Amino acid sequence: NTLDKAYVFDGYCGTSPETRKKIRFVHEMAWQQHFVTNMFIRPEESGELQDFEPDFTVINCCSQVDNDWVRHNLHSETAVVFNVEEKKAVIFGTWYGGENKKGIFSLMNYWLPMKGHFPMHCSANIGKSGDTALFFGLSGTGKTTLSADPERALIGDDEHGWDDKGIFNFEGGCYAKTINLSEKTEPDIYKAITTDALLENVQLGEDGTPDYFDVSKTQNGRVSYPIFHIPNYHKPQMAGHPENIIFLSCDAFGIMPPVARLSPEQAMYHFMSGYTAKVAGTERGIKEPVATFSTCFGAAFMTLHPTRYAELLKEKMETHGTHVFLVNSGWSGGPYGEGERMSIKTTRSCIDAILNGGIHNAEFRKDPIFGFDVPVSLPGVDSGLLNPRSTWKDPAAYDAMEEKLAGMYIENFKKYEGKSAVDYTQFGPNVESD
Repeated sequence: NTLDKAYVFDGYCGTSPETRKKIRFVHEMAWQQHFVTNMFIRPEESGELQDFEPDFTVINCCSQVDNDWVRHNLHSETAVVFNVEEKKAVIFGTWYGGENKKGIFSLMNYWLPMKGHFPMHCSANIGKSGDTALFFGLSGTGKTTLSADPERALIGDDEHGWDDKGIFNFEGGCYAKTINLSEKTEPDIYKAITTDALLENVQLGEDGTPDYFDVSKTQNGRVSYPIFHIPNYHKPQMAGHPENIIFLSCDAFGIMPPVARLSPEQAMYHFMSGYTAKVAGTERGIKEPVATFSTCFGAAFMTLHPTRYAELLKEKMETHGTHVFLVNSGWSGGPYGEGERMSIKTTRSCIDAILNGGIHNAEFRKDPIFGFDVPVSLPGVDSGLLNPRSTWKDPAAYDAMEEKLAGMYIENFKKYEGKSAVDYTQFGPNVESD
C-alpha cells in the first residue's frame, strides 16, 4: 500500500439472518466508499462493528491496473479478481461504482444454491394485500423503473434471494439508470435524488444541475441511493413467496407482444434464454438490433451452471404456484429505426393487469411460432399492439423477422440440450409450425 489514507466500510449483504454475509470494503476513493454505504446494508448499532469479522473483503484499488493482462488472458488491463478460499477480492483499473456490488452478487450466486436457496437478478415489490412480484430483466428493460410503483412497496431493485420463507433483498440501496430521467416518467426515482444520493456518469449543466438528457459522454448515467429514499419502500426488506414473476425483454426486432403468459415449462426455456436486444447507440459498432441472450437474465454473475438456477426456479414455482409472464418493453410496428418503442403507460398497464389478476380473465390466443398465450385485449392497452403482426405495414416482413428471431432463440438454446433432466427445447419457438 502506498496511500496515506484509505476508507473502510463494514456492512452486510442479505436481509435474511440465515444467509446474511458480513462484507468489508477498502477503498482509495471517498465517493466509492459512499457508494457502498448507499448500496449495502448498514449496521444499525455501533456495537455490531465491535470485533467485526468479515466473511469476505473487497479491496478496490481502482487506480492500479494489471500491466500483465495479456499473459493473464484478459481482455484489458482492468481486472476484478476473486479468491473464494482466501475470502478476498481485488478490483483493478475500473472506477465504475457498480463493480463493488456486482462482485458480491456473483458470490451470493455461488453460496446460496449450496443451501438450496435461489439467488436472483431481479427487482421485487409487494402490494397492499401482501402479494409479492419479481421482475427479471437485463439492463435497459425497465427492471428498476417498473418495480418503483407508487401503488406498491419496493422490496429492492436488483438482487434478491428466495428461500423456504419467501424472498429477501441482498442490498440496502438502489442503483438506477438516469438516462432521460424526469419526474413525470419516473417520479419515485427522480425524487429519490436528494441528500446522500450519488450521481455517477451524469453530465452537469452550466449552473451545476444534472442534465439527464445529455448522453454525449455515455448512456450509462447512474444514481445510487439508500432504499429509504423511496417513500413507500418495504421496511422489512423481506416478504412471502411471489405470486407473479415477470420476465422483461426489450425486443428491438418488433416481434414480441407487450405481454404473454408462459407455462411453467416455457418459463424455464425463457429463463435460461434471458433474451433482450441491444440497439444502436448503446454499444460501439452497433448499427442494427442485435439479439442478446444472457442466461438467467444475468449470465455475467452466474458462477454455477445455468441449469442449477433453472432447477431452483422450477422447484420454487411448482411449490408455490407462481405465475410467469413475459413483458416486452421494446418495439412494435417494426424493428428499431422503423417501429416505435412501447410507452411506459402501455407497459405499466400490462404489469397492472398481471398484478391485479385481471389478466386471468382475458381471452387468449396462442402465438403460432413461440407458442405462448397472448391476451386479445387488456384495459389501457391498444388491442392492436397485442397482435404485433397487425402493427407492421408489411405482414410478410413481420413473418420473416419472427422466423429470424425464433431461429436465434433455437441456435442459442442448443448449448443446453442434454444438460438437464428435462429437455426444454420443445417449449421454445417452432419455426416449422407456421
